[in-house]
Amino acid sequence: MESDNLRGAAGGRPGGTAAAMPADRLSMRTKRLLWVWGFLAIPVLFYTVIRFYPTFQAFYLSMTNWDLVRPAKFVGFANYVKLFKDPQFWKVFRNTFTYLIIGTPLSLLIAFTVAFFLDRVRFMHNFIRALYFLPYLTTAAAMAWVWRWFYQPPPIGVINDVLALIGIPQQPFIRSTDQALFSIMVTAIWAGLGFQVIIFMAGLRAIPTTFYEAARIDGLGEWAILRKITLPLLKPTTVFLVVFSSIAFLRIFDQVYNMTTNDPGGPLGSTKPLVLMIYQTAFGSYAMGYAAAQTVVLFTILLIVSLLQLWILREKK
Repeated sequence: MESDNLRGAAGGRPGGTAAAMPADRLSMRTKRLLWVWGFLAIPVLFYTVIRFYPTFQAFYLSMTNWDLVRPAKFVGFANYVKLFKDPQFWKVFRNTFTYLIIGTPLSLLIAFTVAFFLDRVRFMHNFIRALYFLPYLTTAAAMAWVWRWFYQPPPIGVINDVLALIGIPQQPFIRSTDQALFSIMVTAIWAGLGFQVIIFMAGLRAIPTTFYEAARIDGLGEWAILRKITLPLLKPTTVFLVVFSSIAFLRIFDQVYNMTTNDPGGPLGSTKPLVLMIYQTAFGSYAMGYAAAQTVVLFTILLIVSLLQLWILREKK
């Protein structure tokens, strides 16, 4: 009886061993990878559906004529031909790059200057830093309407009231085709200044103080320390902010739309960026295919500008 049980147990063992064999053959590294991808599968799938599918759909819609009512009709590159022949597009293109080329370096220069000197302040340091960061937390629409009130003629507009006190004639600001774009640019720079200051200060705090101590022992002045130590070691932070700020100015919309609500992008289209043109084409004219073509052009510009900046500011080995 006992021998039969032993044989039965022996007979059942190979089957159990065979069932456990595939799992035992997996190395620890393979098991770890399976666990990792098991946890990442849902987020990756979600990101693919949310991000990549709409992107490819936009490329397809850009080659169609669709107005939300009738079925989309494939027209090839007709939307792109129409876009590049449109004088309004080139005016908007110029406005968009004006925001980028002037706004990005100016905002970074101001932010670095504030961060550099604020980093040396010890009295109420956290409170002052919070004050600079506060505009970044403010709703863009509310902020734009406050600045719109600032730019009004006297006696409503605060800025014109101040200019009158020092003997400067009142300025039209957002009612002028020459001043409106730069007036809105000031608002956009002010809105993003707090975030840039905080990031610059984090980069400055990450630089070891021993570098500064060694430089001062060697007799270097403050200007030489700034050029030879601070700016080179701050390069990763600067690269991040250059790309981040460039994308923000290329996609500027809230300030323009809310500060020129009577004539969005006005006066006479002097402040209209590409994102506002896309919005008006899609939800004003319901020309979804044409708006998708504009979106693809904006996507291409963002990609080229970002890659170009990363290449120019790359670490040279």
